[in-house]
Amino acid sequence: MNMESDDPKHVVLQVGAVLKRLRKERQLSLEDLSELTSVSKLTLGNIERGETNPTIGMMWKISKGLSLPLMALFSSESNVNLSRSGKGFRIAGDQKTWMIEPIFQNSSNEIYEMCRAYLQPCSSYQPEKHHQNTTEIVTVMTGTITINVNDESYILHQYDSISFRADGLHSYTNHSDDIVVLHIFLKYRT
Repeated sequence: MNMESDDPKHVVLQVGAVLKRLRKERQLSLEDLSELTSVSKLTLGNIERGETNPTIGMMWKISKGLSLPLMALFSSESNVNLSRSGKGFRIAGDQKTWMIEPIFQNSSNEIYEMCRAYLQPCSSYQPEKHHQNTTEIVTVMTGTITINVNDESYILHQYDSISFRADGLHSYTNHSDDIVVLHIFLKYRT
């Protein structure tokens, strides 16, 4: 996938093609994949055909069900990837208060992924629990954010970082009137 593509339809078609390829490589039917991911067979078929733009929550369910990093669903085969801020595609959360922008797209055999995340002013986001034993490392690039991990709150300012197990409950809250920009590194353990 061309990281500099701003065409949302291109991204939707690419995700569908990657999902279909991964499903066929694993010799799974849509029904099998639906059971693994808790996403309906109809929705999975629509994603594969590029007929729907899946939410980030749905993409997390699919990546968890397939035991893959999230960005494997956007995989490119190139050995060199360039990521320019604001030039690649972005994935919005359900309420559009949270948006991620992959920094690097990984193949299905990678055990890490990186992205920029944007949290809108005066908003919160609680992601799906990640894969078991996943470590999340977050660095604040601009703004101040409260990160809640297993009912404990941590306030981070510009350039502060935090590392935590991401397979439990965690959330992000931006109490300010400015957008918060984060760099997030996810390390999967297999």
